[in-house]
Amino acid sequence: MKRIVDEQLMAWKDSPRRKPLVVRGARQVGKTWSIEHFGRRAYESLVKIDFEKQPSVCGLFDGDLSPAKLIDQLELVVGKRIHPGKTLLFLDEIQACPRAIMALRYFYEDMPELHVIAAGSLLEFALADIGVPVGRISFLHMYPMTFREYLIAMGNEPVADAITRDPTELTEPVHHMLLEALKRFLFVGGLPECVSTAAGGGSLLDIFAVQDDLLTAYRDDFAKYAGRSDKSCLDAVMMHLARQVGQQIKYTRLGDACSGQTNRKAFDLLCMARIVHKIQSASPAALPLGASAKPKRFKIAFLDVGLMQRLCGLPPDREMRYSDLLDIYRGQLAEQFVAQELLATHNRELFYWSREARGSQAEVDFLVVHAGRVHPVEVKSGAGGQLRSLHLALQSYPTCGDGLVLYSGTYAHRPEQRLRFLPLYYAGALGPGDRAALPFLSAWP
Repeated sequence: MKRIVDEQLMAWKDSPRRKPLVVRGARQVGKTWSIEHFGRRAYESLVKIDFEKQPSVCGLFDGDLSPAKLIDQLELVVGKRIHPGKTLLFLDEIQACPRAIMALRYFYEDMPELHVIAAGSLLEFALADIGVPVGRISFLHMYPMTFREYLIAMGNEPVADAITRDPTELTEPVHHMLLEALKRFLFVGGLPECVSTAAGGGSLLDIFAVQDDLLTAYRDDFAKYAGRSDKSCLDAVMMHLARQVGQQIKYTRLGDACSGQTNRKAFDLLCMARIVHKIQSASPAALPLGASAKPKRFKIAFLDVGLMQRLCGLPPDREMRYSDLLDIYRGQLAEQFVAQELLATHNRELFYWSREARGSQAEVDFLVVHAGRVHPVEVKSGAGGQLRSLHLALQSYPTCGDGLVLYSGTYAHRPEQRLRFLPLYYAGALGPGDRAALPFLSAWP
C-alpha cells in the first residue's frame, strides 16, 4: 500500500539534521507495516526489536544507556550486525520499555550516524509519564489511510491521480465515479486492515466484521488505562463522541452514568489514545491559529469514518441509497471524512470558527491555512443555500482567503462572493502551501 508516510520517512532518512524518529498514532493505523516496508526498501538491513514480544530485551536498558554497549547487546539478541548508516534499527512497541525511550537521546548525542525509528501503541501515555527528550528526537504522526491512498490500494491509481489535478478538468463521468467510490469509503474507512479486506474483494459485511474486531481491540486497551478512568465510562464516552461529530462538545452530554468531571477524564484519555481528536475554536484574524484557540470551546473528529459509522449503527442499505453524500447520516460522515483528510495533511492541528456573540449560532466547520492565508471551510449539501455563517466569517475577517465549500457537486467559482465550491473528495488537497499543494491552488488569491 502506498502511504503518505513513505515519502516522509525517506525525507527523514536523507535529512542532514536527522534525529531518532518516534512515529506516533493510534493503534492499527499501519505504523509497524509502513516502517518495516520502508526499512527493507531503503536500507541494506532492518533490525526490529518488539518489546511486547521480547520483554526480556527490556532488561538490556536497565543499566548503562551508552549506545555502543546497547548495540553490542542487541546484536547478540537478534543474531545480526547493526551497521550505522546501512541498518535501520526499529524499536517497536517502545511504550513497553520506558528506558528505551530515554535511550533515544543518547543515540542522537553519541551515535547520530545510526538510523533509529521507534513506534508503539498507546505511546502517548508513556511519553506523558517519562517526558520527552526535547530537541533530541523527531516525531512523525500517522493517521488512517486517506481517500487517495484508499483508491490506490483498490487498484484505481488513474482515478486517484485525477484528484491531484485542477478540478475544472474533471469530466462528469469521472466525478460520479469518484463520488461512488467515496460513498463506499465512508463505510469502509481508512484503517489498513479494512482497506486490505476491501481490496481483496471483501463485502461490506466482511469489513464490518473487521471493524468490530478493531473496536474490541480498542476496548481491550481500556484495561491498560487502569487507575486512570473507569472502563464502562470510557466505552460510554466513546459511543457518545462517535454520534457527536460536528457538534460542540459538552462533558455533561457524554453520558448520564458518570459526572461531567469523570466524562472529561475519559475524554482526555481517548484523546491521548488518538481515538478522538480535539478541534478547537479559533479566530481567522491572524496566524498561527493556535494562538487564538479556545480550549473550552471545541468539537471532535473521530479516529476513522468507518469505525464511526459502525459505532453509530448506521444501516448501509438505507444510507447508501442517498445520491448526495451530505444526506448520509445528516452529513456527519462527510464532516468526519473532511476532518480526517485535513488531519492527515495538516499534521495534527485543526481548528474551526464559532461566533461568540450571545444567542449566535454562526459556525464555520473548519479553518485551513494555504500559502499563509486562512480559508474558512464549510461542508454543505449543495451549491445553493444561504451559507450565512461562511458569509459572516468572510465579512468579519476581510483578510481571509476565499471561503471554500466542499459538496457533492463540481467545481464552481463565485468571485463576487469570494466563494469556491469544490467536490468533497478534494478535502485532502487543502493542505498548507509549503507541502506538495495541487497546481491549481497556487492561483488562489
